[in-house]
Amino acid sequence: MTTGLADFFKYNRWANLTLLDLCAELSDEQLDATTPGTYGSIRDTLWHILSCEEGYVRHFTGTTPLPPLKEMAEFPGFAELRRRAERSGSELITIAEQRDLSETFWLDGGAYESPAIIVLIQAINHGVDHRSQIATILSLQGIEPPDLAGWGYNEAMLAERDKKR
Repeated sequence: MTTGLADFFKYNRWANLTLLDLCAELSDEQLDATTPGTYGSIRDTLWHILSCEEGYVRHFTGTTPLPPLKEMAEFPGFAELRRRAERSGSELITIAEQRDLSETFWLDGGAYESPAIIVLIQAINHGVDHRSQIATILSLQGIEPPDLAGWGYNEAMLAERDKKR
């Protein structure tokens, strides 16, 4: 019996890619917009989401693409963010399917103890939280955000299935 955990990461990858595709069409002014109560601008929040996602993968694999997103001095662009989102998203799916999630990690240089499953819970929560913040910023600019709820994911998966028929 599978837990279905990998499905959460399939959703997470889809949501990241869907939001990136919409945001890639925005102007610099729209991407640099922010509002109180959010992480920062749309551009910075997307960069942050995917930088952290690489970090979650690194906890399990010990590796990250070079250079890591968090070490880049300038916004890497949407093609690179999309490539990174596909990679880290797929790696998190594999981790959810294959890893022993009872493993204990010592994070922050060994100062913080965390079961592996908590790292995955954080990865999902972090993405949902920040994508919601971006949706708020988009809405305040009169831009309709994509439907990134579970129902939106279901509709996208049904449409994909129907295309293959």
